[in-house]
Amino acid sequence: MRRWWPVPAIAVVVLLSAATWRLTQTDAPGTSAATTKGGRGPDSANRAVPIAAQPATIQPSFDITLGALGTAIARNTVTVHVRVDGEMEKVAFRDGQMVGAGQLLAQIDPRPFQIVLDNAQGTLDRDKAQLANALVDLERYRGLIADDSIPKQQYDSQVALVQQDKALVVADQAQVDSARLQLSFTQVTAPISGRAGLRQVDPGNMVHAADASGIVVITEVQPIYVLFPIPQDRLPVVLRRLASGARMQVDAYDSDGLTLLGTGTLLTTDNQIDITTGTVKLKAEFPNRDGVLFPNQFLNVHLHLDQIDHALTIPSAAVQRGAPGLYAYVVKSDNTVQIRPLKLGPTESDRVQVIDGLAANDLVVVDGVDKLRDGASVELIDMSARAGAADGKVKRSSADGKDSRKDASGAR
Repeated sequence: MRRWWPVPAIAVVVLLSAATWRLTQTDAPGTSAATTKGGRGPDSANRAVPIAAQPATIQPSFDITLGALGTAIARNTVTVHVRVDGEMEKVAFRDGQMVGAGQLLAQIDPRPFQIVLDNAQGTLDRDKAQLANALVDLERYRGLIADDSIPKQQYDSQVALVQQDKALVVADQAQVDSARLQLSFTQVTAPISGRAGLRQVDPGNMVHAADASGIVVITEVQPIYVLFPIPQDRLPVVLRRLASGARMQVDAYDSDGLTLLGTGTLLTTDNQIDITTGTVKLKAEFPNRDGVLFPNQFLNVHLHLDQIDHALTIPSAAVQRGAPGLYAYVVKSDNTVQIRPLKLGPTESDRVQVIDGLAANDLVVVDGVDKLRDGASVELIDMSARAGAADGKVKRSSADGKDSRKDASGAR
């Protein structure tokens, strides 16, 4: 019996070996799948990164603008006052009406001034008659003095009387002119063309030349001025353009910066820099033929500083900053990316000029750069298609929500 004791031990060893081999074969595929699923396998390093790219394009005209907040101001502002005292007989304009220079605005009762004019005219006529009579006597005395028929003193007195009557006529004529001028002031006319404000008096009121408020304020708004500040470091560029005789375009937008209200021309700059803000004020003129711009209106102003012809530009989102300086990821023909250092020019809106580093039609990455490295494999995606798919998903979700609410309502 002692010689058979190794048989059970050998059987146990064989069974353990078989179980170990079976467990090893079961765990290996699971481990490989898990590794692949978690992205830690050997192929994960070569997986393509989804990115969006746009080509570098040549723009025939690349406008460089400078944005600022501006204020519209009237070209001329006049508070219309009456120049004589009297009763306001009528008002000949409407509030907010566009009036022309010389147009009748109001009428003051002219009768008292007409009476003064008539009185001055009568005095003038009387003194003219006296002068005519004195001239006749002077001619008569001149003949008599030649015959030595009258004393020379009498002749000299007549000469003095004629001079006195002439002076009276001149004074009377001045009184007539003054009375006629005062009568003309009873018709209040517009001194400039522009928009009339709200009237300050009504017919029947007594008005005086010393009234502080006047009867109406007229603002000249066609053309109209716009004042806006720019940083002092941009002033040399503006001065050079103005000195060369260039017409610098200025665009005025509404407070949202979306609606173009008018286009004007830069006139001049202020003669000093504001030391508190480091800015200098500029004045532009706008035709404002449609009357959209109003005095004291706040505006978003875009000054066209310069224009570059045939400029190579890329989206600003493609420009990266790092150890190489300014650079962009360029998509190569083998669907890999390469870091390309850039030398950039001015930026306008969402595009920037490329002076050196790219050629026309080079694809630069604008989305997905956070996962890239030099030489990485990439997969181009269509951003517009992705956006359309996202919109469709939102619409489907909204529709599903409505259907679920409908089902719930029907269930109730």
